[in-house]
Amino acid sequence: MATNSATIAMENLAPELKTIAKENHQFRNWANTFGCSPELYFEPSTEEEVSEIVRLAVQNKKHIKVVGSGHSPSDLALTNDYMISIHKLNRVLAVNREEGIITVEAGMDLHTLHQVLKNNGMALSNLGSISDQSVAGIMATASHGTGTTFGSLPTMITDLTIVNGTGDILYCSPSSNTDVFEAARCSLGCLGVITRMSLKVEPDFLLEAIQEPAKFDHVLQNWDTVINSAEHVRVWWYPHTDDCVVWRANRTTKPVTEDKPSWFKYTFVGFHVYQFALNIARYRQSMIPPLTRFFYDKVHSTPTRVVDESYKVFNFDCLFPQYVNEWAIPLEKAPEALKRIEKFIQSSDLKVHFPVEIRFVDADDVWLSPSYGRKTCYIGVIMYRPYGKAVPYKKYWRAYEDVMRSLDGRPHWAKAHGQTKSDLERSYPKFSDFLTVREKLDPNGVFVNNYIQRHIVGKKRLAK
Repeated sequence: MATNSATIAMENLAPELKTIAKENHQFRNWANTFGCSPELYFEPSTEEEVSEIVRLAVQNKKHIKVVGSGHSPSDLALTNDYMISIHKLNRVLAVNREEGIITVEAGMDLHTLHQVLKNNGMALSNLGSISDQSVAGIMATASHGTGTTFGSLPTMITDLTIVNGTGDILYCSPSSNTDVFEAARCSLGCLGVITRMSLKVEPDFLLEAIQEPAKFDHVLQNWDTVINSAEHVRVWWYPHTDDCVVWRANRTTKPVTEDKPSWFKYTFVGFHVYQFALNIARYRQSMIPPLTRFFYDKVHSTPTRVVDESYKVFNFDCLFPQYVNEWAIPLEKAPEALKRIEKFIQSSDLKVHFPVEIRFVDADDVWLSPSYGRKTCYIGVIMYRPYGKAVPYKKYWRAYEDVMRSLDGRPHWAKAHGQTKSDLERSYPKFSDFLTVREKLDPNGVFVNNYIQRHIVGKKRLAK
């Protein structure tokens, strides 16, 4: 029935839309944990084509979700109606070296953006762990890097253009359509289709990153000193041990290091052997603590130093597919959260994977940023899926979320989480303002899916 419906829909498309539409498309996210089969899948390359798709959805009472790289480990991008991939909206539109501003189409992936910036002697001031995402995708979920004086990535946006829920194209900035600009810096894809963005960047720079072993208790007891010990700091804690790795990075003029990481140590042992061992541990979970100690000792306990271009240092290998959960809590509450997570793991005899990743973000004014109005610590937990196979994680997730919720936590928007609309309304001072803008931009609920219904608008907006 779904195929017949899609075929009929294809036959009824205007000629200009037929050339950019597909049927029988199967979407899966990077971790292969969520997927859908949209009725029609569009690949527009212009704003005008995006507008036509939106008008078609309104006419046919269909919903739309936009997808970039599909990296979000949640159902945020899922739909059974129309899906728009923005990967062909990937052009450079303007470069202003004097003011340090670059304007690009929002479907450009970060790998491409880094090269464009490099060619113009520029770089992003901060960056997350990977660069597979689209520009629009990282901004839509208020993604972040690390550094107590660096805000979430949407703080870099200086203006944007969005196609709203009636197909109109709006230019937005701090002085034009101001309320839309403030809401759209972290839009969750439910305000419209963002087609272009201007970003504030800086002259390109090198980073010196030093990674050192540390003890978990020492990090917690010297919290302020550790987290402010460099421009960019992240901590990896290895559950079932008292071991940590502290990663510090600062801007430098030192020469780029020539030594290459050991393939045997980091790729063969740290990736292939670890994945194989975790697969065996699916049947004997008691193996996990000694595996953690072994891999920490063999792979992660040795200090390392690297100097390279900033984006290469910010990024690292996320290994293989995983279940992941990440929340942001007030910076000063993080040590308590970590102690409580450790206590639960020990008392429940739960066997969990390493690492717990700990990162830091400055307070910002982005309406739906988890760092809105407060300096923040992000604590991320993972359970790897060796060879894409399932592992138990739900008990761990429930306890982790209970801890984070009790300490005024806000979940990362890209990750699956258990917060309801009423929970989130209490967490975000500008939540009602965001909803007001959303209703104005999307009066027909075109950009509402199950995720947006569950967490943002409530049940009333999904009905056709």
